[in-house]
Amino acid sequence: MSPVTTSPAVASRRHLRDVHPRLTFGGTLRSEWIKLFSLRSTWWTLGLTVVLMSGFALLQAYGVGLMLDGRIPAGAPGATSEQAASFEIIGAEVVTGGYQVGVLTVAVLGALLLTGEYSTGMIRSTLSAVPRRLSMLAAKALTITVVTVGVSVVGLVVAALVSAPLLSGHDLVPALDDARTWQVVGGMTYFFVVAGLFALGLAAIIRSTAGTITAVVTVLLLLPGVLQFVNLDWVQDAMTYLPLPAATSFLSVSNAFSAASPLAAWEGVGVVGAYAVVALGAGAVVLRRRDA
Repeated sequence: MSPVTTSPAVASRRHLRDVHPRLTFGGTLRSEWIKLFSLRSTWWTLGLTVVLMSGFALLQAYGVGLMLDGRIPAGAPGATSEQAASFEIIGAEVVTGGYQVGVLTVAVLGALLLTGEYSTGMIRSTLSAVPRRLSMLAAKALTITVVTVGVSVVGLVVAALVSAPLLSGHDLVPALDDARTWQVVGGMTYFFVVAGLFALGLAAIIRSTAGTITAVVTVLLLLPGVLQFVNLDWVQDAMTYLPLPAATSFLSVSNAFSAASPLAAWEGVGVVGAYAVVALGAGAVVLRRRDA
């Protein structure tokens, strides 16, 4: 009888079963969780996120109090206190006032989750233990999602507590029975998650901590800040589809803090989410095709 031949693909699968007989997604996820929280930089980044969110909420609550007391006019220069009082202010927007800075620290954490392994060479050990690269990337994505939701909740609670004494005098403490409160806090958490996943996707492509963070900061903060001064209609239209301007469509529910977004809330959700989807998709392709 002639010997039975085995295809390379079947042999590869058998090799994986022999070398990694207990390799499961749950095990991969657990290892990513342990690696993330074994780093001091993780705790510093999470702590900084909570501190920044709380600090900006406190400053914004103080500024809103001055404005409503008539000591800082709202709107155009020279506006009266009556015009200031006509501004609708939602307490949840005050509490989430630090989201533009918090989203940056979360994105840095998302980048470090992968670039940190490339900078130390640990990525080779990771891929030896988890040869299914997409499984590894999915585990990292789920890890950063859970951590981001957690730090968002903690940051929101602390920010609400520290700003409550200033907001209570103007009846601006966020009401839990107000749908707009949940839109703002849920939208902020969603934006944080997208930023972390976007940074993770770019990290899989760029593989450099400095390069990834530079790209993330440019897309999230620098481009909107620079392009707002370019007085061309097509530039302003294009800027609407950057993550930060698009996020205002569901994060701003009053006229107190920013101009109305041309996008509907659901459109902004889709635009912002697309950044994470595209970055992770491109990162997955590069991760499979390029050697560690």
